[in-house]
Amino acid sequence: MDFPPHLGSMPMHAITEIHGEPGLLERFRLEVERFDDAERARLTAALDLAAELHRDDRRVREPYLNHLLRVAIRLMHHYQVRDVDVIVAGLLHDAVEDHPAELAELPNGGSDPTGAALAALAARFGPRVATLVAAVTNPVYDPQRDRNVQYREHLAVSLDREPWARVIKVSDFTDNGVGVIHTVGPKVVSSATKYRPLVPLFRDLIGRPDTPLSPKVKAHIFGQLDLAEERFSAILDRPAHSR
Repeated sequence: MDFPPHLGSMPMHAITEIHGEPGLLERFRLEVERFDDAERARLTAALDLAAELHRDDRRVREPYLNHLLRVAIRLMHHYQVRDVDVIVAGLLHDAVEDHPAELAELPNGGSDPTGAALAALAARFGPRVATLVAAVTNPVYDPQRDRNVQYREHLAVSLDREPWARVIKVSDFTDNGVGVIHTVGPKVVSSATKYRPLVPLFRDLIGRPDTPLSPKVKAHIFGQLDLAEERFSAILDRPAHSR
């Protein structure tokens, strides 16, 4: 497939709409060219594992891998992350939550699939990658309590102690939150309802001195949070009969 010479500067959702998964894979390839051979090998191995684990998963209108690619590309391009562990964790941030038994190669699920999956991830990519993925992996929720409230509580605690996990999660949030306008059906309102209360949390987390991003990148993220808030307001604050 031929791609335009400006693919490296195209917005990722434009690449998604025009070129689909092949375009995002090519954009990923362009981003990883600046890493050395050993680093590219680790990034490619993580991408291959993500593609295998999520091979049958869909996100509304697209393969789930598209989301993981956008999260990783955003880390490299917009956030200027050169820490390979962080990018690997970005590619695999949903692996333990969505496919723990498969990741851990447990035929019957095992008694602790999450723990086994994190151990498998540590063995394959190192303990730091496993720690970062653990920080962005949702726990088992209490069915008697509101899931969205528990989600916010979990992020406030887990991201408080893992600065690099904040960076991964805000890239994930940007894809889900700012990208909510690319979603269709009932998920538009449910996603906006889930993500809107997270905006103040991310403003605080990203603004902290120990969040390892440059002032320019932090300003970019604050702009994306502003945009997300505008889109959530457009979805949730209009009269119910017009939704």
